[in-house]
Amino acid sequence: MPPKAKFTRTQIVDAALDIVRECGIEGLTARSLGKHLGSSSCPIFTVFSGMEEVYGETVKAAKAVYGQYISRGLAQNIPFKGVGMQYILFAKNEPRLFQLLFMSEKTVDGVGNLIPAIDDNYALILQSVRDLYALDYASAKRLYLHMCIYTHGIAAFCAQNVCIFTEEEISGLITEVCMSILKQMKSGECK
Repeated sequence: MPPKAKFTRTQIVDAALDIVRECGIEGLTARSLGKHLGSSSCPIFTVFSGMEEVYGETVKAAKAVYGQYISRGLAQNIPFKGVGMQYILFAKNEPRLFQLLFMSEKTVDGVGNLIPAIDDNYALILQSVRDLYALDYASAKRLYLHMCIYTHGIAAFCAQNVCIFTEEEISGLITEVCMSILKQMKSGECK
């Protein structure tokens, strides 16, 4: 008969998320996880097959935290702007989770596939762009790509503590760039 699990999957994943928040993904080891739980690492492996499975579940948990930010953004009066603001707020509030999800090495085939490959919320956000600005699919995708690159730059500055932006500054910057791109799209200059 297998040993009774000392900790639940949820307890272990929550502890792993705490470690990543504090030390980054490189700080998440079987030993650090056991220590955080006040145990040896052995009880972890009565629940998980190995650390790769723990890492995978930790990434899922980080995506769930990020998803809450995106949901708040989509619920705002201007959903696409709300998403951008929440993306940056996530980077400010959860810098190591942001680094895990959006600043770790990934191989993506082509710039057009970048956002869908890194953000599970892509379809919802893209639809908000189409609805808000009455854009066709290709134009909405292009606007989203431009704004993702721009907001990611601000978010990376925030996550790395390179620069501190106020909410008003971020709002103004995002609006200015978005309106400029939309103006160019409507005039036919941006293809």
